[in-house]
Amino acid sequence: MDGVLHLVSPDRPIPRNTTLPMEAACASEQARDRVLLGVDSITKQYVDQVVLADVSFDIQAGEIVGIIGPNGAGKTTLLEAVAGMLPIDKGDVRWRGKPLPPSRRREAIFYLPDGVRPYQDQPVTRVLTFFADVYRRSTNEVENSVESVGLTPVLRKRVYSLSKGYGRRLMVALGLLTPHPLLLMDEPFDGFDIRQTRGIAGVLRKEATKGRTLVLAIHQLIDAERVCDRFILLADGRVRGAGTLGDLRRQTGISAGNLEDIFLALT
Repeated sequence: MDGVLHLVSPDRPIPRNTTLPMEAACASEQARDRVLLGVDSITKQYVDQVVLADVSFDIQAGEIVGIIGPNGAGKTTLLEAVAGMLPIDKGDVRWRGKPLPPSRRREAIFYLPDGVRPYQDQPVTRVLTFFADVYRRSTNEVENSVESVGLTPVLRKRVYSLSKGYGRRLMVALGLLTPHPLLLMDEPFDGFDIRQTRGIAGVLRKEATKGRTLVLAIHQLIDAERVCDRFILLADGRVRGAGTLGDLRRQTGISAGNLEDIFLALT
């Protein structure tokens, strides 16, 4: 099974002032050990338009990272490049410190793109069952995924007939059924109202507590602030800031700023 939806048919630290050199070295080594995915200087250009320019960041195991930026910032291009779907002009992707070529990324990474409806003529329950069979998931696991994202009312409907919100719920459920350590999701909250967004955010937080790592491309900053542990701020294809909300506040000097305040300050 591919790590993207191109599928076959289903018919807290020590204070800096007191850190000794040896302790600092140990802390640095522990941080490196936690790095699951490393993105090194990814660059992508179309003719005379630079879409990504030397984009670099690390993703630690078990965290939720938000790729934050407006439409056109390069978020989708970045996810496609990391997933190995899009050839890049320069750069590299590392998995636990070792190069991970595009041909092997589907073993570790599952990518849920925005606006995709798999198997449109199939009933929702058939698509879920197919995924469960492929990934050897139990009936109980399927039921849990269905319940967690609220798909029960539409199980007998065909995929093409789903509303935008229910289509998004199906995509999230499919992502939950995959076994890949790293899940990339493009605009996971698109089509949801405030209450629904909070519910799905809770589902994703619960998934992360199981040790799974999630990278979410999000343009709604309030949604990102609600669910993400760290943020990669992207504008015009360049990283303008990275870190926790506290890190970004210190970087900008906006001690009580929200993510919107910080993004505007850095871009």
